[in-house]
Amino acid sequence: MGNKFRRVAVLMGGISSEREISLRSGKAVAQGLRDGGYDVEEIDIVEKTLTVSDGIEAVFVALHGQFGEDGEIQRLLADMELPFTGSGAESSRISFDKVLTRERLKQNGIPVADGELLKCAYLRSLDFPIVVKPPREGSSVGCHVVMNEAEWGAAFCDAAQYSGDALVEKYIPGRELTVGVVNGQVLPVVEIRPKAEWYDFKAKYVSGDTEYIVPAELAPEIEAELQSIALRTFECLGAEGFGRVDFRLSPENKPYVLELNAIPGFTATSLLPKAAQAAGIGFSELCCRIMETAHL
Repeated sequence: MGNKFRRVAVLMGGISSEREISLRSGKAVAQGLRDGGYDVEEIDIVEKTLTVSDGIEAVFVALHGQFGEDGEIQRLLADMELPFTGSGAESSRISFDKVLTRERLKQNGIPVADGELLKCAYLRSLDFPIVVKPPREGSSVGCHVVMNEAEWGAAFCDAAQYSGDALVEKYIPGRELTVGVVNGQVLPVVEIRPKAEWYDFKAKYVSGDTEYIVPAELAPEIEAELQSIALRTFECLGAEGFGRVDFRLSPENKPYVLELNAIPGFTATSLLPKAAQAAGIGFSELCCRIMETAHL
């Protein structure tokens, strides 16, 4: 069966703190689509505008962070009547905002860690250890695990510098896991084992010594529970096309959803391609499957 689209564009780069990761993701996706028979134009986004060449039939959004995952570029593409991959504008806006995500998940009975949104460090009510993070950033930018009072002030200030407030959550000890969803198919669970204690930006993209277990070594009923919660998370946030749900699994095997990544990475170390490979889906096929889900 032939591709639904022939001439497509891949949006990459962007204006967020994740620009360099997005460039790597976009280049990889563009090559994957070319290998799948598409005529691909690469577009490096450097400001909040978009111009595409005549004849482009659909767009693969490989942008991370602001003006990528927050619904703005999706609204722009919808106004231009250009089909695009991934979630729509409203779903993207909610899933990019960790506070709105938490509210929606709690309303739907999906487990999240205890948390609070703070504008001032001294208003904290949760006991250590805690995690503090900006409400609207990705790739663990500005995210810290805080073990005691001595570390608290600097960590809060770093997280709050992005938007003037910070989300504080109870730290869940245990395992870091993630579950991808592509066009309704739930992929095998991936476990992330960073050499450092925390899977931060450096562990994700710089150090190269994080271990990934695909599929994760889990009892079948735990794996099934994680996959079920991932799909429920995807659906209750109104996500479309593809995405990745991140979890903490406590020592008692209780899962907690951390967030939905509406546009997960597509770099050499990225988790969605690893999970797809474990399900027998090669990189080019994965890119093409997602491209075929492009919609208005």
